[in-house]
Amino acid sequence: MPHSARIWNYWLGGKDNYPVDEEAGDAYTAVFPGIVTIARSSRAFLRRNISYLAGEQGIRQFLDIGTGLPTADNTHQVAQRIAPESRIVYVDNDPMVLAHARALLYSTPEGATAYVDANVLEPERILKAAGDTLDFSRPTALILSNILGHIADYDKARSVVDRLMAALPSGSFLSINDGSRGIDPVFERAQDGYNSSGAVPYNLRTVEEITSFFDGLELVEPGVVSVQQWRPDEDAPEPQVIAEHGGLARKP
Repeated sequence: MPHSARIWNYWLGGKDNYPVDEEAGDAYTAVFPGIVTIARSSRAFLRRNISYLAGEQGIRQFLDIGTGLPTADNTHQVAQRIAPESRIVYVDNDPMVLAHARALLYSTPEGATAYVDANVLEPERILKAAGDTLDFSRPTALILSNILGHIADYDKARSVVDRLMAALPSGSFLSINDGSRGIDPVFERAQDGYNSSGAVPYNLRTVEEITSFFDGLELVEPGVVSVQQWRPDEDAPEPQVIAEHGGLARKP
């Protein structure tokens, strides 16, 4: 069956996917070619997030849940380029990601990386396993990139975020980006068709719902925006409003 992590890898230009994933990806782009822009803009947003956290905020610990298949500029690569002593734990429950864990586990000698095979709906299990690598008495960045859409029930998704952030100390950060509803009807039709194909469904959420995941936290400027608009690189083209929104916030 097609799997979102492998299809996402295909859209990012990776090679870790099967023909069935390419077929599903091509069927999606036939309806909505803009999905490739969304996928690559999401990845660039994550890179800028990690660069800001490691470079400007001095964060040295990262918990990346729903990491997906390794491509270029994974969390540990971005963080450890800036701060080689950074420690990163990746979490996913896709068997193919597990098979490629060695690529994710490559670390600088000064830092560390680890991989946890767990579902995002198991926050306590994730935190216990991640605690072997991360010191949760120190500020930590929680990364939830295009994963909360896989939790169909909004209240359950909120509960997962709250339980994870409750375990992190003051000065920690939450990074979230997800596909957004109410921006592009063609995207929504394509996603609805994908969800009915038998693949693992992914639920788009309104910008207001995505923003509410940060309740109680201090949003970093410019807040929750379309991902191309979040602190774009100086040499980047004029950012566009696309149906993928995200933000970064600090726990007071």
